[in-house]
Amino acid sequence: MTSQRGFTLIEMAIVLVIITILIGGLAVPLSAQIQARRIAETNKTLEEAREAIIGYAMTHKTTTGNKPYLPCPDTNGDGIEETRTAHKCPQQIGFLPWVTLGAGAQDAWGNRLLYATNTDVSNDDPGFGNSVIPVPSWNQICSSHTCTTAIAADVPVVLVSHGSNGWGALNVNGNTLAAPSGQNEQENQDGDNRFVSRIPAKPGDPNGEFDDLLVWIPYYIIFPRVCPTGCL
Repeated sequence: MTSQRGFTLIEMAIVLVIITILIGGLAVPLSAQIQARRIAETNKTLEEAREAIIGYAMTHKTTTGNKPYLPCPDTNGDGIEETRTAHKCPQQIGFLPWVTLGAGAQDAWGNRLLYATNTDVSNDDPGFGNSVIPVPSWNQICSSHTCTTAIAADVPVVLVSHGSNGWGALNVNGNTLAAPSGQNEQENQDGDNRFVSRIPAKPGDPNGEFDDLLVWIPYYIIFPRVCPTGCL
């Protein structure tokens, strides 16, 4: 009669170790795929918001002079642009007014997008046109917080997603997440007109972790779109 032999505890332990290693090896690529998909979704949301801002300017013109102007930032996270006082926005940096624009409300990590513009192009009187010339007081895009060299200068519109770590972002529940410790991500939240766009950096980088995603609209791109025949 043939005897049957089962697995010993040692053999079962070896099998479990092998299975654990295999699952662990699959989990890393899966998490990387999920992260890549979220980055792609956020970049798409940013590009759609960019087009929505241009569309706003094409459909909003001053009562005198028929000149375009850009939306005001949202300051409380409700998605509605703030009301102008004496034709000026209360502030030039805030959240994307996604309700006003009919744009995406958040990035792929559930955080609001930052939106920055400037008074010269967001005033609803006189609006902007041929006489408005980009100046250094407009937004600057740099490769580091020191901003020794600008990637893009005198930019009228900047949009920022605070990336997967979400540091400093306002999430959809109305909570502000922990402030970033890295100097480059801090630059994107300090309220001035300088922003950093660079390759991602992992924790331990001399200037801190960085995973912010940015898009912007140069003046030479937006002006011919909203003023195809000029805006005197």
